[in-house]
Amino acid sequence: MASGSILQNRMETNKESTNLRELAYVRRRPVEGHGTRSIPSKIVTSKAHYRQNSASASTQDNKSLDFIYYDDESEDEDAVAATENSYDISCNFVDCMMNRQRGDHRKFQTMKLSSEYGTRHMLSNSMLKEHEIKIGNMNKVFCSQWLSHKQVIFGTKCNKLVVMDVSTKKIDHIPSLQSSETSVPPDLERGINSIEINPSRTLLSTGASNSNDVAVYRLPTLDPICVGQFGHKDWIFDQTWIDDQFLVSGSRDGSISLWRVTDQIIEEVTEADIPVHQYMSPLLTKKCKQADKVRALCYNGCAQEIAVISLNSFIHCWNAVTMKQIMSKKLPHTLENCCLTTDEEYQLYAVGSKSHADLLDSRTLQSVRKISSRSSGCGIRSVSFKGNILTLGTGTGLLLFWDLRACKFLESTMNSNRAVQLKAGRGWVERNDSFMDAYQPNKYTPAIYTHCYDGNYVGLYQ
Repeated sequence: MASGSILQNRMETNKESTNLRELAYVRRRPVEGHGTRSIPSKIVTSKAHYRQNSASASTQDNKSLDFIYYDDESEDEDAVAATENSYDISCNFVDCMMNRQRGDHRKFQTMKLSSEYGTRHMLSNSMLKEHEIKIGNMNKVFCSQWLSHKQVIFGTKCNKLVVMDVSTKKIDHIPSLQSSETSVPPDLERGINSIEINPSRTLLSTGASNSNDVAVYRLPTLDPICVGQFGHKDWIFDQTWIDDQFLVSGSRDGSISLWRVTDQIIEEVTEADIPVHQYMSPLLTKKCKQADKVRALCYNGCAQEIAVISLNSFIHCWNAVTMKQIMSKKLPHTLENCCLTTDEEYQLYAVGSKSHADLLDSRTLQSVRKISSRSSGCGIRSVSFKGNILTLGTGTGLLLFWDLRACKFLESTMNSNRAVQLKAGRGWVERNDSFMDAYQPNKYTPAIYTHCYDGNYVGLYQ
């Protein structure tokens, strides 16, 4: 009996875990009588597909049959199979709303409503509005992260770190952390290319005053903690946290470095009488084999590996525990592979290139799907997963939304058979001599280099 109950609990856990990707579900607990039964959408879809295929096959193969007899045993088998694949969970959004109105969702009938439901509704019904905010004399915005539901932080090409309150539109400038006198800067400065927050949201890493050094701040106060130097000789393009202390950076010089922000470093800074940040050196720096220039990287916690893409069109996998390179593989598209993200639950990597976004199986690095940017010369400049939606930021100021379930672009309910897409405004660009020389003012369109979600949506672009 004990082993049977354990097995039953495991089966229930597995069944419920399959619904974590559903937009909504409620565990139905009746006051009297037997529990209601529900079948997940995957099983319903597969059964409908099977019946459709079997019906067409039987029609083609048995056109001469005019009469078919079904006995009672086959009907009983179908009922048993349906019962085995069902469970006391409803994935109906209306049930969630009724459950919340009755107040049963607190203890009696637990429920989960994914934030993606609201995102899909707002996108499909064109409910998002753009608000342009002039942020002063700045160049391109390369990276952004949400600090809270009201504050967003972003870094610019001119090496400025800016915090904006989306409610009050107030903007604060955070001073860049200065590297030591012994640090050797690159020949040409690049600015801030990445902003990353550790899993516990207590530390934020970004670029220092020298583009080849790492700067770490404490959250939520943004007090300076330390500067990591002597890891790279050229610009740092991207960073990723492995856990709350270990950080990996990738550089234009083709190397990756492992850093550790220890509790001792944080205590020395916080207990000091005079505000001053510390300096740290990398635990190790390794050349990424077959990599010309490291352009982007991300950490896959499910596989405990670090994925790296380089400008010579390779994706590389590193063991995050041993920091040894496992493999390298040529990417499906060869031009301008510049952004990378991962979805651990679907075990996918998304890579943005000049004309496509490629979905790769994180276990084998095989191409799963190639998503076109829908217009020639429209490069993918930023990618991110939000539940079952892959958001693509393009070089022509468009935001596109790929539905991972339906394997197509998210469709609008306002315009039938038309994909949802958001067009960024022209924004504000200083009309100086360099702008007039580099661009045609009447044809200028901003590129979306970064975007991020947090209940609200923000797209930050050039």
